[in-house]
Amino acid sequence: MGQLHKPYLLTALRMFLYSIHDLVRSSHMRTHHHRSWLLVLAVLSILFLFLYQTRLSRPETAARPCVPEAELLIRTTIERLPLKNLLDVERNKLGQLFAQLGDELSTRNNARTPPPPPPVRPIYIITPTYPRPEQVPELIRMSQTLLHVKGVHWLVVEDAEKRTESVTNLLARSGISHDHLLAPMPDKYKANKGAKPRGVSNRNRGLSWLRANATTGVFFFADDDNTYDLRLFEELRSVRVLGMWPVGLVTYTGLSSPVVKGGQLKGFYDGWVGGRQFPVDMAGFGVSVDFLMQRPGAEMPYRPGYEEDGFLKSLKPFDLSEIELKADNCTKILVWHTQTKKNKPARPLNMTKFANSNIGQLNLQITVEDKRP
Repeated sequence: MGQLHKPYLLTALRMFLYSIHDLVRSSHMRTHHHRSWLLVLAVLSILFLFLYQTRLSRPETAARPCVPEAELLIRTTIERLPLKNLLDVERNKLGQLFAQLGDELSTRNNARTPPPPPPVRPIYIITPTYPRPEQVPELIRMSQTLLHVKGVHWLVVEDAEKRTESVTNLLARSGISHDHLLAPMPDKYKANKGAKPRGVSNRNRGLSWLRANATTGVFFFADDDNTYDLRLFEELRSVRVLGMWPVGLVTYTGLSSPVVKGGQLKGFYDGWVGGRQFPVDMAGFGVSVDFLMQRPGAEMPYRPGYEEDGFLKSLKPFDLSEIELKADNCTKILVWHTQTKKNKPARPLNMTKFANSNIGQLNLQITVEDKRP
């Protein structure tokens, strides 16, 4: 309890108990019934102080004072005491003394209650994904990172006609604020030979969700196979319009980054420019929700290799000087474009051999080759 043992409180409690003692010795209180009630009152009073001291000494409960509950309990007991005539005066004194004691304890408790922390600016993570053997392991790894980020809302958008049950269960277990959305690639792009605009329908679905549900904050396109330094998210949270930073392990150059000289953006460094105005990686920029709301037509194009460039162009007009150079003026790599080795689906299980065993249950948690015609 620490500083709660002040002379005032000890004196108040001592006076309280002395008054009860005098009443017990009084000729008016010689009946067993009356003495019992006063003993109950004394015990409740001591219990009140004990509970209060216990609460106050535990930091996690300091913000939940027990004074109102204890006060109600003891006041109810006082009102039920069958005191008459002269003893009514003593009952009033007891009530006044308790009120003073309760006020003192409430004041001390309120002084110890810290103010609530200020609200954090929300971060919206848009993660495109699709069913495959590596999907769940990669989302598990990413969820372990996001668990350490305050104020995050995770938009997991599947390129599928229906939600993958294992992904739904994973998100529910994670405890992360999230939405599990669907955005299958349009059929006309699936039929294309060569490169396909993967993840575009997912990201555009995330943008439409933001326009319908978000009011402020910042968003970031975060692929499920990348590796994220926790420092990146605080850099991201501070973006006011459009922020950029380096990304490691991109193409043969091993790096994609804004070129900064004298604290100013001078261009872009990337292994493949391809005539792009903004040759950056998808993980290399974040945008404020407020800025997106001012650009109702902003979206990602279905053009393989030019998704980032096309999206950033759709955010115009903005000046290059408005681009915020994060990660200590783009001198630190806080996100890595890692890629998981592709695995073939597992062969179908011999259910006859492993019937009534744990293997059948485990088999439901992995991607199995579909042998249907």
